[in-house]
Amino acid sequence: MSEKISAIIPCYNEEYNIKGAIESCLFADEIIVVDSFSNDATLEIIKQFPQVKLLQHEYEHSAAQKNWTIPQASHDWIFLLDADERTSQKLIDEIKSKINSNPNEVAFWIKRDNYFMDQSVNNVWKGDAVIRLFRKSKCRYEDKHVHAEILAQGDVGKLKHALKHDTYAGKGLEPHLLKGMRYTTWAALDRVKKIKRVTYYHLLIKPFFAFLKRYILNRGFLDGKAGFIISCMGAWNVFIRNVKVYRLHAGEKFDTKLKK
Repeated sequence: MSEKISAIIPCYNEEYNIKGAIESCLFADEIIVVDSFSNDATLEIIKQFPQVKLLQHEYEHSAAQKNWTIPQASHDWIFLLDADERTSQKLIDEIKSKINSNPNEVAFWIKRDNYFMDQSVNNVWKGDAVIRLFRKSKCRYEDKHVHAEILAQGDVGKLKHALKHDTYAGKGLEPHLLKGMRYTTWAALDRVKKIKRVTYYHLLIKPFFAFLKRYILNRGFLDGKAGFIISCMGAWNVFIRNVKVYRLHAGEKFDTKLKK
C-alpha cells in the first residue's frame, strides 16, 4: 500500500503564481491552500480547483502560519510548496519513490534552481535548499519571524532533483523591494535580543561581507547583472535590518502584521 501525501501551499495575493503552484501539487492525495485573506484574484483562481481544501488564517509570520496548517493535514507525509516554486516530473517521481521506500529519514532537503529578472542564477544563491518533504508527526517549524527551518525529530536526507524557484516572476521590482522591507523587519525582530548594541561593525562591515559572500565567494559575478543586483540588495537588506535593530533598541515600533 502506497504512502499518501498532503501538499500545503501558503499564499497571500498570489494571483499570478497560485495556479501554477496548485498544478505542481496535483500529484498529492490532498492539497491544502492556506490563504492570509488575499484581496486580489487569488481566491477565485483557487476555487477553480474543486479538489483543493481552502483555509484562511490571519498571518503572524511564515513559521506560525505553517505550524497552524500542518496539523490539519490528513496524511503524515507533508509536501510544502511556496507559491513561487514549481515541481518537475522527475522531482515528483523521486518524492513518491522516497516515501514509499519506508525511509529512516523523517524529512528531506530539496535544492532550488533559482531565477531572477527573467534569467537563471546559478551562483549567487549557491547551495540554496529547503526542507519541504517531511513527516508532520516528527517535524515542525522553528519559532522565527523569517527564514525559519524545520526542526526534525530524526534523520534528515536529501533529494537529488530540484524545485524551480522564481521569486521575481509576475511581480516586478517594486513588490520585490517591498518584500525586502518586510523581511528586514522580521529579521530585526529575530535579532534584537541577540544584538545588544548596534555598532559600525553591524552597519558597515556586515553589509560589506554580505555583498562579498554573494558576489565574490559564491561567484555571483558569473550571473551577470542579476548577480550584481542580488548581491547589492542582499547587502542593503543587512544594512536596513541592523538599522531597524538600532531603532528597536531606541523604542521605535515597526509593523509586525505585514504579510509575505
